[in-house]
Amino acid sequence: MSPALTVVLIVVVVAVLAAVAFFLVRRGAGASGGSLPRRFGPEYDRAVRHHDGDRRAAEQELKERVKTYGSLREHTPAPEERTRLLASWSTLQERFVEAPREAAAEADRLLAETATAVGHPGGDRHAARLDSLSVHHPHHVDGYRRLRAALTPTEGGHESTEELREALLAARGLFEELIGAGTSGMRTGRGTAHGAPHRTAHADERAQGPGTPPAAGTAEAPAPGTAPAPAPEAAETYEGHEARRS
Repeated sequence: MSPALTVVLIVVVVAVLAAVAFFLVRRGAGASGGSLPRRFGPEYDRAVRHHDGDRRAAEQELKERVKTYGSLREHTPAPEERTRLLASWSTLQERFVEAPREAAAEADRLLAETATAVGHPGGDRHAARLDSLSVHHPHHVDGYRRLRAALTPTEGGHESTEELREALLAARGLFEELIGAGTSGMRTGRGTAHGAPHRTAHADERAQGPGTPPAAGTAEAPAPGTAPAPAPEAAETYEGHEARRS
C-alpha cells in the first residue's frame, strides 16, 4: 500500500470516528434536554423564564429537584380522611361568597395540609413543598403558586375578588390530584377506583360556566363505608353574588 493511500485511509477513519462521536454526543444531549420539557411541561417553561432564558441553568435546577424529590412516594389518603378533606374544600368554597380572602387563605392552608398528608415537605417549608410538588404534579403546581401569590399583599392595593376566584379554581386541580394520589384511575383520568369518571377542574369550569367556583366534592365517588361528601351549594350562591354585583 502506497504512503499516499495510507494517509487517505487514516484521514477517512479519523473523520468517521469523529462523526460517530459527534452523533453520540448530540443524541445524549438531545435525550437529556428533551426529557425534561416532556416531564415538566409548563414547569419547564417557568424555570427557563426564571433563569432569564438560560436553558442550561433551568435544566440544572430541574435535575436537582428530581434528584431530591424524585424518589418520594405519595401516600393514598384513608377513605375517611379523603371525605373530610373534600368536605373542608366544599365548606371554604361556600364561604368564598361572603369572605373571599379568608376562604382563599383556608384553601392555601388545606392544600399545605393535604400535600403534607400524602408525603410532601410540611410545616413552613413552602419552597421545598412547591419543588416537591413540581416534580410529581408539574401540570397543576402552578395553581398552588397562583393561590399563594394572590394572597400576598401588593404595594398600594389589594387583590381583587376575581383574582382570588381564579386562583382558587386553579388550585383546585392540584387538590384533586393530591386527594387521588396513588389511585391509578384518578391519576390517569380513566375513572376512579370505584368506577366513577374523574372530572378535571378544567372540565368542571367549562360545564359550570365562567364565574362559578369549582365544586370539589363532586369530583369523585365516596369510598365504600364512608358517607358521601356534602354537595356544595356554592355555584348557586356565587351566581347570586355575581347578579348582585352587576
